[in-house]
Amino acid sequence: MESLEEKIQRVVAEDVAVVPYDPQWPELFRLEKGHLLACLPNDLITRIEHFGSTAVPGLAAKPVIDILVEVTDLDATRSRIVPILESQGYDYFWRPSLFDGPPFYAWFIKRDENGTRTHHIHMVERHFEHWDRLLFRDYLVEFPQVAREYQDLKIHLATAHPNDRVAYTRGKSEFIVSITNRAKEHYGIRTGE
Repeated sequence: MESLEEKIQRVVAEDVAVVPYDPQWPELFRLEKGHLLACLPNDLITRIEHFGSTAVPGLAAKPVIDILVEVTDLDATRSRIVPILESQGYDYFWRPSLFDGPPFYAWFIKRDENGTRTHHIHMVERHFEHWDRLLFRDYLVEFPQVAREYQDLKIHLATAHPNDRVAYTRGKSEFIVSITNRAKEHYGIRTGE
């Protein structure tokens, strides 16, 4: 049986490939959202959003649909949702929000019949910073030039770190934080209160 450490090492070393935009991505999100709503306890699920690069029309991305799920209680998520999704073959991690620290949240990887990642499902409560990622998504949709800059950065990082998902993700962090702050200002979101 694979230990947690072995599982983490296997997952972070998987291929980082950025591919051209696929117009099927919104439909793949819609189908997975329907599946989650059908099989998970509806008293724990508040909303489900498509975010990340696959949610931005025309943007090249890793071909993995990122889904953000608001749950009412992470402890109940661990006891009631995790067993359901693990029994369906999803990989589950109790993952730190930052690179190495709290707060932690439930994260799942869904794979196809070949073992290729198809979806990342992030389950967080309402107060988690993850919801700012919707501002980042919306800003990229509204400003295609910024989306192209992000695409160029991702292609560069995927080439530089083809089997190091941690380095790839860290390389995007400064850009994401900068654009998210710009999006907050643009959309009139007050911070620091």
